Amino acid sequence: GEALVDLIQQPDGNFKACLGGSVFNFCIGAARQGLDTAYLNPLSQDRFGQQFVAQLNENKVEMRAGYTSRLPTALAVVSLDTDGKPTYAFHHGPVADRDTETRKIIASLPNSISLLHTGGLALVPEDVDKVITVMQEVAKRGGVLSVDANLRPIATDDLPAYRQGVLRALKQAHIIKVSDEDLHHLGFGSDDLIASAKKLFDHSEVQLIALTLGADRAVLITRSAMTQLAPPKIRIKDTVGAGDCFQAGLISYLARAEKINQAAIKNLDEKILSETLRHAIAAASVNITRAGCDPATWKETAAFNFS
Repeated sequence: GEALVDLIQQPDGNFKACLGGSVFNFCIGAARQGLDTAYLNPLSQDRFGQQFVAQLNENKVEMRAGYTSRLPTALAVVSLDTDGKPTYAFHHGPVADRDTETRKIIASLPNSISLLHTGGLALVPEDVDKVITVMQEVAKRGGVLSVDANLRPIATDDLPAYRQGVLRALKQAHIIKVSDEDLHHLGFGSDDLIASAKKLFDHSEVQLIALTLGADRAVLITRSAMTQLAPPKIRIKDTVGAGDCFQAGLISYLARAEKINQAAIKNLDEKILSETLRHAIAAASVNITRAGCDPATWKETAAFNFS
């Protein structure tokens, strides 16, 4: 997936450059939660790319691409509303994180891989076939597949093709995350968002759906169980990267509970779902008290006070 620079609007109207990108944020979040983590896409040789390398090194994330790209780092211009909710404008043409091929990504996979996470801008129509091929290879090796839909319609001129590509990727995955906005962009126009989310189980490999509904609540759904929880009322700096931190918290909790394998992910009971959801919400909550995406450690997440 992508590593891109968020140019985040400040109260004075200026923009602050913050390292981000959905999958990059997830990698940093997973590493801070204590997981052995590798980032597969190449990074740019430009100044931003060097900063990404430094942050990966600082957080002990292994870089597996084996090369850097002469193409520039992708950019996202982020404007915030009065609630700190971001809207994005992407500059994601020929950029470093897309400067790769299926065979190179597969060659860069670690010998032992428990889970592959992808989503976001990696699923645009031009790149989705490449991603799905890599997903299929990891599944054949016994790895669990995690996909965050995280649709950004502004990133493509062909929304129907984008929608179909994301749906294809979701159907391959074992764990998926969708928001209410994602369901809308995917064409699930129902007032019952949980019922809409459950349709993603149809004709798919999906075993666990994480449905995020902003400040209202989040829901974890399996084929036989469900749990939901509202986040606490806290002072929000902004919500940039909240979904990525939620997913990192979710995956890390399941990993520590030894549930990240293709057999165990099919048998999650309500107790583990409830514990996992609480940890995921806590991870996201810590992040939104900070500027930009600044994921919580396991210790910070575990210590978060819901009261």
